[in-house]
Amino acid sequence: MAEAHQAVAFQFTITPEGIDLQLSYQALNQIYLSGVRSWKKRVSRIRNRVIKGVFPASPSSWLFVAIGILATMYMQSDPSMGLIAKIQQHLPLSLHVSLSAQGQTMVSALVFSTLLWLSLILALRFCLKLLLSYHQWMFEQHGRISNTTKVWVTLVRLFSSRKPLLYSYQTSLPHLPVPPIKDTLSRYLESVRPLLTDPEFKRMTDLANHFESNLGNRLQRYLKLKALWATNYVSDWWEEYIYLRSRSPIMVNSNYYGMDFLYVTPTPVQAARAGNTITALLLYRRKVNREELKPSRVPGTVIPLCAAQCERMFNTTRTPGTETDVLQHWQDSEFVAVYHKGRFFRLWVYRAGRLLSPRELEYQIQRILDDTSPPLPGEERLGALTAGDRIPWAQMRKQYFSSGVNRRSLDAIERAAFFITLDDEEQGMRGDDPAGNLDRYAKSLLHGKCYDRWFDKSFSIVIYKNGKSGLNAEHSWADAPTVAHLWEYTLATDAFHLGYTEDGHCKGEVDRSLPHPQRLVWDIPSEVQAQVCTSLAVAQALADDVDCHVFPFREFGKGRIKKCRISPDAFIQISLQLAYYRGEEQCRRLFRVASEKHQNLYRMAMTGAGIDRHLFCLYVVSKYLGVESPFLKEVLSEPWRLSTSQTPVQQMELFDLKNNPDYISLGGGFGPVADDGYGVSYIIVGEDMINFHVSSKHSCSETDSHRFGVQISNALQDIMALLSPDTKTSSSHKAAAQPQSKKLL
Repeated sequence: MAEAHQAVAFQFTITPEGIDLQLSYQALNQIYLSGVRSWKKRVSRIRNRVIKGVFPASPSSWLFVAIGILATMYMQSDPSMGLIAKIQQHLPLSLHVSLSAQGQTMVSALVFSTLLWLSLILALRFCLKLLLSYHQWMFEQHGRISNTTKVWVTLVRLFSSRKPLLYSYQTSLPHLPVPPIKDTLSRYLESVRPLLTDPEFKRMTDLANHFESNLGNRLQRYLKLKALWATNYVSDWWEEYIYLRSRSPIMVNSNYYGMDFLYVTPTPVQAARAGNTITALLLYRRKVNREELKPSRVPGTVIPLCAAQCERMFNTTRTPGTETDVLQHWQDSEFVAVYHKGRFFRLWVYRAGRLLSPRELEYQIQRILDDTSPPLPGEERLGALTAGDRIPWAQMRKQYFSSGVNRRSLDAIERAAFFITLDDEEQGMRGDDPAGNLDRYAKSLLHGKCYDRWFDKSFSIVIYKNGKSGLNAEHSWADAPTVAHLWEYTLATDAFHLGYTEDGHCKGEVDRSLPHPQRLVWDIPSEVQAQVCTSLAVAQALADDVDCHVFPFREFGKGRIKKCRISPDAFIQISLQLAYYRGEEQCRRLFRVASEKHQNLYRMAMTGAGIDRHLFCLYVVSKYLGVESPFLKEVLSEPWRLSTSQTPVQQMELFDLKNNPDYISLGGGFGPVADDGYGVSYIIVGEDMINFHVSSKHSCSETDSHRFGVQISNALQDIMALLSPDTKTSSSHKAAAQPQSKKLL
C-alpha cells in the first residue's frame, strides 16, 4: 500500500525501563482505510460472483420458489411428488434428533426448493444459449423481418430483462462452432478466384481437394474435439502464435494508437489534462472491477458480445521471453508509472483508501513536470528495450532485471495500472499545416521517440505539452473495439463530466501534504546500455520507414450512403475495388452485387464461418502432429497487402454528438502489415464524416500513404456519383483518379 511506503506506523526503542513503543496514529489510520478499501473490493467480487452465477435469474428468485413450495405444501399438496419425503429420510442424524417432524419437513422443503431453483437456472441458461445461437436474423433484409425472428427478439428481450453485469452473459454465450471443412475450402477458393490466373486457380483447387480428402478431415477431428471443451477454439492459439510468439518489434508491427478530439482540446494545461485523464481511466477501471459497465452488444440489437477482453485491460504487461512472450495480469494496482524527460516515476493514485481528486492528481503531475533532476545513467532511453527485437530484451531482463534495485523499479512499471508519458512536444491539427501536423501526430502516437513509451504495457497514455492526448495499446490482450470503448469513456468523462475551471485547471481541492511522486532508481550496467543503443537503432529504422496519413473525409458520411440502401462498411470496402471502372451501368450493377457479397461474408464471419481463423487452427494442429500440408503452407504464407479495420465510435453515447459536433474523435490507426502494402483504419463518425488513417512504408517505391489517401477520397466520390443521379464527378477529377486506381489494383 502507498501509505506503508510513506510513513512508519510504529517505532520502538529498548531502554533500561523496557520497550518504548511509539505509534503513529495517522499512519495506522491510513493503513486501516486502505484495508477497508481492499475488503470492500473483495465483498463486491463475491457479490458479483453470486449475481453472475444465477443469471439470467436473480438471487431473490430463490425466495419466490421457496415460498411457492411452502405455500403449496400448506395447501396439503406435494409439489415434489415424493422427493421432499425422500430428502427428509436422508437428513443427517443430528437434525433428526434436534428438529421436530415439522422442522425436518421444512428443511427438506427448503433443500428441494434450492435444487429446483438451481435446475430452473440451468434450464434458463440453456434456453438463452440456444436463443443466442440463432443467426438467421443477420441474413434478413432490412425492413423484412420474418415472424420467427420477431418471436426470437421477444424471447431474447425477455431473458435479458434483468439488468446484467458486465460478465453476466459469459456462461450463456454459445461456443464458437467449427465450420465444415468443405464449406471453408469452397469459400476460400471463391475468394481467391479473381486474383489467380486459370492455371494458378486449377493448381490451388487441386491442392484444396487433395487436402480435404486426405489430411484435412483428420485435422478437423482434432479441432472439433477442442471445440467441445473450449468456448472459443481459436482465441488462445491466435493470441499465442499470431502475437506472443512474434520475435520482431511490437512497436509499429503490432501496437496501435488512438487519438484525441479532432477540433477541441479541453485544456491547454498539460498537468490538468493528465489529472482528468488519469481520473477518468481509474473510474472506468472501478466500473470494470464492479462490473457496472453494460455488456457490449452487436450495434442496433440486443445480442451481447463476449466481455472477456476487459479482464486484462488494467494492471497488465507483456513480458518478453526467448521463445514466446507472456501476458502478466495483477488483480489491483494503486499507482501508475510516469515518464518525463528521461526519468521514471511511481505516482500513487490512492491515499487512505480513497482515489485522489483530479486536482490532486494535477498537483502531483505538476510536481513531476517541475522536477529538474537529471536522468540516471542509462535511464533516459531504457524504454527502447520494449521497442526493439524481443529476444535481446528477454535476455537483458532475465540477466539484469531479475533482482535488486532494477527488479523493484521494473516491477513498479509492469505492475502499474497503466503507463503515462508526459511528452515535451505539441501535437494536434494546428498551425499553418494542419494536415501535415495530423500525420506527425499519428506517427508520434504510433512510435514516439522509440524510447519514451513502454510498449509492453497493455496501454500507455500520452499527454502532450499543449494538452493534447492519445494512447498506444499493445495488441495481444484485446482488439481495437475494447480499447476504443475505454478511450471513448475517458474522453467523454474528461470533457463533459469532470470538466475544468475557467483557467484550465482541474476541479476540486488539494491536500498539499501528499507525498512526492517516487523517482524510480536504476543501476544500468554498460552491457544493458549497449543493448539499449542496438534496440533503439532497430526501432528508429522501423519508425523512420513508416509513412502515416490521417484525413477526415467530409464530402458525405453514412447518412447519405444509407440513402443508397447500401451498408456503409460495404460501400467503403468495395468502392476501392471498383473505382477504376468507367462503364457506369456495369459499375453500378457490379457494385451492388459486390456490396451484398461483402455483407454476406462478414455476416458469415460473425457467425463463426469465416475462412482465415479456421485454416489457421488447422495449420496449428498440423504443426502439433508434425505433418506438412502444401495447401495450408501456401495459404498461410500469402501476403496481405491491404489490411483494413473499422473502429466503432459512440459505443456508450455519453454525450450527444449532434449537439456537440466539435467533439468528434479522430479514432486511431495501425502500421502496415506488409512491407509493400497499406494499413487502413476508418471510423464512421455521425452521419456526415468518415475519418481515415493510412499507413505504409517509405522503403517501398510503390506505396505512398498520402497518394493512397487521395485515391480513397476520389474512389468514394466516384462511386457516390454513380449511385446518386444528382452527384457528378468532374472529368478532370476522373482523369486524375483513373491511373492511380489502375496502378494500385
